[in-house]
Amino acid sequence: MATLNLTHSNPSTFILMGISGMEDAHIWISIPFATSYIISLLGNFMVLCVVGKEETLHKPMYLLLCMLALTDITKSSTVVPKALCIFWFNLKGITVRGCLTQIFFLHSVSFVQSAVLMTMAFDRYVAICNPLRYATILTNARIAKLGLVGLVRAVLFMLPLPLTLSRLPFCDNHIIPHTHCEHLLVAMISCGDITFNRTYTLVIPFVLMGSDLMLIALSYGLIIRAVLRISSKGAHQKAFSTCTAHICVMLMSYTPVFFISLTRRFSEGIAPRARIILADLYLLIPPMLNPIIYGVKTQELREKLGKYTCRR
Repeated sequence: MATLNLTHSNPSTFILMGISGMEDAHIWISIPFATSYIISLLGNFMVLCVVGKEETLHKPMYLLLCMLALTDITKSSTVVPKALCIFWFNLKGITVRGCLTQIFFLHSVSFVQSAVLMTMAFDRYVAICNPLRYATILTNARIAKLGLVGLVRAVLFMLPLPLTLSRLPFCDNHIIPHTHCEHLLVAMISCGDITFNRTYTLVIPFVLMGSDLMLIALSYGLIIRAVLRISSKGAHQKAFSTCTAHICVMLMSYTPVFFISLTRRFSEGIAPRARIILADLYLLIPPMLNPIIYGVKTQELREKLGKYTCRR
């Protein structure tokens, strides 16, 4: 991260307040936090281990599942351990560099995950509309390259966030009313001009995620057109069942992030604690449910997971 240049004061730490107004309930709130985090880690690491060990699962679809699992692990691990330190031990301080690093990883991983979901939609399109050419169009190497492109894109677009924050002047207020460092909240406690920060955090999510959503919509539009041309109802059900898991994961990933972004900027009637809880649920629930959804909906993965769990 860039060297800090805080003209009014140079704080060594920020203070994360947790869920403001609910400090007395922090210990109880930590229970679902810790439970969801543990389930998330177990589920996603199990997916990674099973896919890694089973050569029959070394396919583009399961490589994408591993990418999704890695983003889920990284996203929740960026936030939840520090939140639990606040809830359990009242350790509210976070270094400035730690705060900027948390912001960078949290936003970068979200955009990497968006790219993975978009690639998953393309994978479903090829599998349904061009099944005979699937093996030649989507290879493991090509999926890895697409994943690398998504990672580079996220890093390039998110690097300005900590860099601009590191150059903002901060006065006496170093308190962040949240369980983790969030870019706009950190910018708002600055006594400098944050016009760029406000504009950047409003435009970039809509540009990156908006473009991903447009490609996802295009893929599903082509899928629906191809399926409607098939006369067999059984084929309809089989085709749509292959997309069910992806649609569920996609809805859980995109809906909260746009809602949080809009409410933070345009809705003053929502209580701050409600926004904090909603943001935390977004970081807890999808990483916990994603491996469960794919484990239930994907027969081949379900059988392999069952083999390992039954063996144990």
